[in-house]
Amino acid sequence: MKTFEQLNLSKPLLNAIDDLGFENPTPIQIEAYPAVLSGNDVVGISQTGTGKTVAYMLPILRDLKYSEQISPRVLVLVPTRELVIQVLEMIESLTPYINVRVLGVYGGTNINTQKHTVVQGCDILVATPGRLYDLALTGVLKLNSVKKLVIDEVDVMLDLGFRYQLTNIFEIMKERRQNIMFSATMTEEIDILIDDFFTKPRKVSIAVSGTPLDNIEQQCYVVKNFYTKINLLKKIVKNKEEFAKVLVFAPDKKSADKIYEAMELDYGSDVSVIHSNKSQNYRFKSIREFEEGLTRVLVSTDVMARGLDLEMITHVINFNTPKYPENYMHRIGRTGRAKKMGKSILFYTESEEKAKEAIETLMDYKIPMIDFPSTVEISNELTPEERPKMLEINTPQKTIIDPSRAAFHEKKEKNKKVNQGGSYKFKKKKYKKAQTRGDKNMNNKNKRR
Repeated sequence: MKTFEQLNLSKPLLNAIDDLGFENPTPIQIEAYPAVLSGNDVVGISQTGTGKTVAYMLPILRDLKYSEQISPRVLVLVPTRELVIQVLEMIESLTPYINVRVLGVYGGTNINTQKHTVVQGCDILVATPGRLYDLALTGVLKLNSVKKLVIDEVDVMLDLGFRYQLTNIFEIMKERRQNIMFSATMTEEIDILIDDFFTKPRKVSIAVSGTPLDNIEQQCYVVKNFYTKINLLKKIVKNKEEFAKVLVFAPDKKSADKIYEAMELDYGSDVSVIHSNKSQNYRFKSIREFEEGLTRVLVSTDVMARGLDLEMITHVINFNTPKYPENYMHRIGRTGRAKKMGKSILFYTESEEKAKEAIETLMDYKIPMIDFPSTVEISNELTPEERPKMLEINTPQKTIIDPSRAAFHEKKEKNKKVNQGGSYKFKKKKYKKAQTRGDKNMNNKNKRR
């Protein structure tokens, strides 16, 4: 087993790692360290929860020298404001013995305040693409000095529609820099991005994205409908000792609010909810209370599926079956972190069975099924999406006329006229060309003769 000492890290970095209690580097950290240190462009593929932030920051910090320049030398792009905070905290925990200025910027806050902070100067800037581009357009933030660009969770960025901002950011930066990209999955869009902006990148891949994590116990229930899922969820989280810290993934914001409202009736302040429609302060508060154990069940959309390093989550419950199998892997990766055991439970209806089978095909693993508890009430209430689509009887149907059976009438004489498009299209009469003044003089001379 390789140690951090064998990575030839500086003494300040080794002291910080000791303070964090890290014993041995993870496989992605071992493989990525020499690749990033080489100065070549790097593309890293690794499952969530494997220590990607440390993997790219250790070699960057090892070679980062003291400087008083204002513009950032290292730029880290992440998809969400929560990830900005988390990456900032990780960098700060790695640099207590190093003189490095670190700054984070993201949307949803006053841009003028961030402008003032940016002009104070920093060495490492962590940002969301949208706010970074806005600051660059104002002229306050200069990206000419960026020597290393890190794009973390790039697949999430593309899913969230950040391709336009990413392309513009690449365009306004100098070409001579090191590009470092990390992702949990590879897609066609990512390949295009690499072809357009990377130069012969070194690829580091640790485990296939569909490989189930060995330290996560997976189970599933077949459930009749949405409201029966709520009844089942209420039942299984009653055991506070076993379900001490539960992350529930909902399919969308509307469903997350419905689940939260139903759970709050039975569990009160033990339950909280988070999604992109919530304010920044609300989201930070919900995450902090969940992290500190003040709330036991957190209902979330996929905004939480990747990147956020929440510790000691005992269970991940998939309230719906994700349409994309990779998203299931990212969700369950929230538990079983740092080599600790975790549990994942999947709820699926008959209509979601194909999505479940796609997940099992990706993992090459059959998720064990649990019998539906007889004590859980099966609801007959359906959501609008679950109700059968009924054809309205009184709705007049459009009649399709068969041209071969249509009646034919001869046009009247006045209707046979061709539309010439207005007077400007009429044929104009030909007139002789008007004589110039010189022509008139010449004609008069000829008459005198």
